[in-house]
Amino acid sequence: MKKKSGGGEGGGANWMDTYGDMVTLLLCFFVLLYSMSTIDTEKFKAMALSFNPNAVSSPTAPDIGSNDGPIQDPELDGNMGDQLKEEEEKEKKQEETDAAMEQLYQMMKEYIENSGKNIEITKGDGGVFLSFADAVFFDGDSDVLREEGKKMLDDLAPMLSQASEHIDEIRIMGHTAQASATEANTTEGDRMLAATRSARVTAYLQDKVTGLDPGRLVSEGFGQHRPVAPNDVEANRRKNRRVEMVVTGKDMINELNGALEQYTTLREKGPSKASSEEDDASSKDSSSQAASSAAESGTDSSGEG
Repeated sequence: MKKKSGGGEGGGANWMDTYGDMVTLLLCFFVLLYSMSTIDTEKFKAMALSFNPNAVSSPTAPDIGSNDGPIQDPELDGNMGDQLKEEEEKEKKQEETDAAMEQLYQMMKEYIENSGKNIEITKGDGGVFLSFADAVFFDGDSDVLREEGKKMLDDLAPMLSQASEHIDEIRIMGHTAQASATEANTTEGDRMLAATRSARVTAYLQDKVTGLDPGRLVSEGFGQHRPVAPNDVEANRRKNRRVEMVVTGKDMINELNGALEQYTTLREKGPSKASSEEDDASSKDSSSQAASSAAESGTDSSGEG
């Protein structure tokens, strides 16, 4: 008995054949269009610059539609190469400076541990901080540098000399103790004593440290106004009667961030040379008068305990 055909049995694949042929023809059509197309490089550049006038072609980006290699501007490539080379050299110098400051810190730390003195040393971002307490350098109410203090500076000077090329600044800070827990020291005597103490240490280091520009040595006097302990008993006053030293490394990435470089830059942008010379002369006269006054009055006027 012969079966009736119906319902489209066996004919479901016919439309798939037609669909496959159509997709193949479309693919061939687009491949043909692509093979016939060309891109005008100059027009492409102009279009890109119209969207961003400050755009610069990447020296490594391939030139679309061309076999001539990357789009390059010889002048831009030269400047970029020099800039990259300069940045690499700065980074290398900064690594050397950081390593030198780390070595300085380790040498000072080892020396302090072996000395048995009450000296605090800490390392911060790009610098080393030392606090000399317990009257290492000076006796109470005195600005005369003790032999013990000189010996310590003699030991530290070679370490600073070794790192001098990488040092931005050595800042010496003088502090005093308040003689009375209830009564402040005399203002002039207190300030003068602290300033003279820091100047004594700075001058001694200047003669001992080699390879360091004296302009990178700075002395400051804070007097009694930055205590680390109450001025109630002698043990605490000895802590306040101290000298501190901050050694900072150079910033080779941003060289104008250096203390001496900043000063030079600001001075060049400051008043006229004649005016500057007058200010210098006036400053020298004032300094001479202050030094004479301090010598005549002595250092006991601070009343430091």
